[in-house]
Amino acid sequence: MNRIAIIGGHGKVALLAEPLLVEAGHEVHAIIRNPEHRAEVEKTGANAIVADIQQLSTDDISELLTERNIDTVVWSAGAGGGDPERTYAVDRDAAIRSMDAAQASGAQRYIMVSYNGAGQNHGVPEDNSFYAYAQSKADADDHLRASSLDFTILGPGHLTEDAVGGVTIGHDLSEEQMKTPRATVAAAIVASVNDATTAGKAIAFGSGDTEVTEAFGTAPDTTSLQ
Repeated sequence: MNRIAIIGGHGKVALLAEPLLVEAGHEVHAIIRNPEHRAEVEKTGANAIVADIQQLSTDDISELLTERNIDTVVWSAGAGGGDPERTYAVDRDAAIRSMDAAQASGAQRYIMVSYNGAGQNHGVPEDNSFYAYAQSKADADDHLRASSLDFTILGPGHLTEDAVGGVTIGHDLSEEQMKTPRATVAAAIVASVNDATTAGKAIAFGSGDTEVTEAFGTAPDTTSLQ
């Protein structure tokens, strides 16, 4: 059993992942900003923790993780776009603080939900509205790689509301393969928690025919494939 903290615990992916993790026997703590979301989160079987990750210091996050003996952190939060300043504050700065806090608290495992194509070579022009998110993810992912954490960086394609399906690993995917159900991302989180061989890897993926657990059990580090 892992004691898991999901940051961004009321997000669409997190709400799908939480009951799967509970069903797999893990203890799940969902960090949420809005107390009105507590009941919905707790219906998944997770324990809701009301805390604004954007406002918490590294020490605050470390204390939160330590109090609950968290050994695995899942980052599934996001500013949601629109405001570049908030995007940097959440997707880069708060994410980095959470990584530093995980190390300080002894939570050795860290799973980051990123996106397929993330990296310093993302190619998004600075005047594009997506730039702040792309750069934030590139910087946060780099910080995670440089940490001492047993990390997995998940890189799904364009998120959809379709039912869970199989996956294809890699960056060179068709437009149709890039359509990735949020339910599949949730399954990828569970597969990463349950399979220690995913540690130390960035795994880019999209839709495909291979069952998630099987694909992730043999997945290469796709960082070098970008």
